[in-house]
Amino acid sequence: MRRLIHPDAPDRFALARVATLLAPATLVLLVAGCATTSTATRIPETPTQVVGVEEHHLDAEFWIRRHSDANRVVLDPQAIAVQNDKLRHLDPSVHRIEELPPTLGAAQARQWIEKLSTRPDRALFDEQGREISAATLDGLMADLNLAALAPTQPTRYGLALQRADLRTFPTRLRVFSTRGDTDIDRFQESALFPGTPVAVVHESKDGRWWFVVSATYAAWVEKEHIAIGTAQQVFDYARKAPYVVITSSTARTVFTREQPQVSELQLDMGVRVPVLADWPADKPVNGQHPYTAHVIELPMRADDGSLAFTPALLPKTADVATDYLALNRTNLLHQSFKFLGERYGWGHSYNARDCSGFVSDVYRSFGVQLPRNTRDQGMSPALNRIALAPSDTHEARLAILRNLQVGDLIYIPGHVMMIIGYDHGMPYVIHDTTGISYRNSAGSVSHVALNSVSVTPLTPLLLGGDQPLIDRIYSIQRIRQGTQ
Repeated sequence: MRRLIHPDAPDRFALARVATLLAPATLVLLVAGCATTSTATRIPETPTQVVGVEEHHLDAEFWIRRHSDANRVVLDPQAIAVQNDKLRHLDPSVHRIEELPPTLGAAQARQWIEKLSTRPDRALFDEQGREISAATLDGLMADLNLAALAPTQPTRYGLALQRADLRTFPTRLRVFSTRGDTDIDRFQESALFPGTPVAVVHESKDGRWWFVVSATYAAWVEKEHIAIGTAQQVFDYARKAPYVVITSSTARTVFTREQPQVSELQLDMGVRVPVLADWPADKPVNGQHPYTAHVIELPMRADDGSLAFTPALLPKTADVATDYLALNRTNLLHQSFKFLGERYGWGHSYNARDCSGFVSDVYRSFGVQLPRNTRDQGMSPALNRIALAPSDTHEARLAILRNLQVGDLIYIPGHVMMIIGYDHGMPYVIHDTTGISYRNSAGSVSHVALNSVSVTPLTPLLLGGDQPLIDRIYSIQRIRQGTQ
């Protein structure tokens, strides 16, 4: 048994406040993938009924007030551009699709597909709890249509038209690791956002899916969500100016029956969309006067599947900015707390996001690009990384934690958390998680199913029984200069 953190340990974060907030309990965080679903046992240790958290901890302003230099710029746009360029050139998880050759070989296409779409080697279950049969898996493998790969093919590009699921296989079949747990679909990988450029690599056997490669992910997407255009059309769209950046958790375009493809379209935090600044003030947009909205330009799919563009309206009441936000601690806290309470969504399911998607979307509102998956983020050589080894002592890890700042990202296997500040010396994080557990006053482990973007203390967390979670941290990524 590993020792528990207690007031006599060399952990000076948890002195006075632990006695008040955590005396009856020691926290445990359960994580698998981004987290593990657990059965809730609700113990009202604090007014919020989440151990270690009081109402004021759920207010971004509480944390902002604790920093005298909260408005100081952490990275300016030039430094962010340099970091993004390093990510594109140094991080093996990032695809430089704009630099693909004019033709793609079958070997390259097969490599991308087979890296993702491997036959499952463990039992999976459908929504009714029935085990996925070998025949079904055979069908999924056949649907990859690998035999139809041409020796060479012209490199094709497209734009995502809406938020679209990226799947392990070309199927909507949802599968789960255990019977009765239908929350984490193991065939759900990620999502594309409107205007995301992709390279279209292959077509499924039924002709309804494409395997696409974006900058941060390669997976299957339904064809109806992609419009094919020239390389110039696709990549010029991402560079068009002027533009607005979505700074709310999500925003939606105005309803229009005249152009259903862009009606009530969801735009997530950090999505950048061009503005048609020269649109005549008296010219209707899809039957509506534009004076109460931003006239934006969105991609759409013509009847033949080709890329076209159309105006749409985004209400002026929407939370947007005319450029990426300044990267400072005030904005980091405001942006991350806009997701507080959003439902956890594995692989960006439920129109939401998971732990790595959460931090990616927050940082995207500053123009900062991150890899999609947790491990790729945690290991990225392009970021300002502190690498931790299993041999690092508990005390050495505590010393590192004492010097973390708002926005620093903490990685344990399968999970990422963002530092938001310290209260009475104890570090707190915001993260997208399915649940926490803690050791109650009786000595047994109680569970709280959070299933949302949540605020929790960090230092008292345990992982896998009695092991302090901080002993499993393998990486800390600082989206800032090391001396700041």
